[in-house]
Amino acid sequence: MIVAVSNARRWGIVSLLFTASLINYLDRATLAVALPAIARDLAFGPALKGILLSSFFWSYAAMQIPIGWFADRLNLRWLYAGLFALWSLACGLTGFAGSLTVLVALRMLVGVGESIYLAGGTKIVAAFFAPAERGLPSGLFDSGSRAGLAIGTPLVAWLILRYGWRRMFFLVGFSALLWLIPWLRIFPSGFTLTRVAPEPRTTEASAPRLDRNLLGICLGFFCFGYYWFLLVTWLPDYLVEVRHLSILRAGAYASLPYLIFGVCMPLGGWIGDVLIRSGWDETRARKGMLTVAFLCGLMLIPAVRVSNPQTALTFFCAASMVGLATGNMMAILQGCAPAARLGFWTGWENFAGNLGGVLSPIATGFLIVRTGSYAPGFGVAVLVLLAGLLCYWIVVGELEPAERQAE
Repeated sequence: MIVAVSNARRWGIVSLLFTASLINYLDRATLAVALPAIARDLAFGPALKGILLSSFFWSYAAMQIPIGWFADRLNLRWLYAGLFALWSLACGLTGFAGSLTVLVALRMLVGVGESIYLAGGTKIVAAFFAPAERGLPSGLFDSGSRAGLAIGTPLVAWLILRYGWRRMFFLVGFSALLWLIPWLRIFPSGFTLTRVAPEPRTTEASAPRLDRNLLGICLGFFCFGYYWFLLVTWLPDYLVEVRHLSILRAGAYASLPYLIFGVCMPLGGWIGDVLIRSGWDETRARKGMLTVAFLCGLMLIPAVRVSNPQTALTFFCAASMVGLATGNMMAILQGCAPAARLGFWTGWENFAGNLGGVLSPIATGFLIVRTGSYAPGFGVAVLVLLAGLLCYWIVVGELEPAERQAE
């Protein structure tokens, strides 16, 4: 069942979800870009930098399953607004931090707040759009995350140089609270998605298949998350430490791959929608787009091996076309999950993806310490990503809504 609202209103909500995702990843970019300056001030080495970069994902990943449960049951207007305010305040307060312990605690608090963005956004899109229309809005709202990195990385770098890293956190975190004004005006008052569809009765025949689909989605998204969060957390530091760029120039260089990733997200979802509407089987269309996207990740290997920084940037941009997969991964989830438990399934998926976010920064940091090079860590991320492609093709079955499976 699709919730009836005006077309202008549902796209207005998607635009606000896009903006929230942009702010979400702008807040994440603050630490990655400020890391060289913070490390100098507080005397952090690669291992401690890896732990700090990972700390956000400890709470973010742990919150995914409970936040998915809440998204299925609570009023998303207020749930999303409350958690948005929490993460923005925590980001702003980071400017007061003077030790690793305080930094880790505040990043974990940011992770608690930001846990709503994917489960809540996926639930809202599935409620307002039919299955053949979901690729574009899913990719579009989530592309705000990459736009946040593309815009935020050079912006944060400039703010650090102009005001210092502490004031940068104040400005970015506290100013984001203005987003709450249009959200509370546009999102329907008292609106809840709890009863978008009835809870399906699970038969003995359907239960193993549901478990298999959820397992495959979680495994595949873990692999995607490992790759993506390597780029989020280590790319700016790599450009400073290995390519010897200034913080400002590293921010500008990193913004282009993030921008391309973000543009590819709605584009890949839209292409998948078009293929389905033109007669392609939904499973082949979505998984085919995943294949094209994941294979682009191979470009990360030459990116860290070529000597010329401009050539390396070209390869980083090509490797960022992995973003073509995102809208289709979300549509795959929406096509497999019971509608009344979509938030819960999304929570499991994002929990698995952010376990990759927990592991990737730490593993990369220790590989740098052990080998003296960033290349092994980047190569491992590519191998993990390709393993995720196998999960989507082999473990995840045909895209058939769970309600029909139970009939």
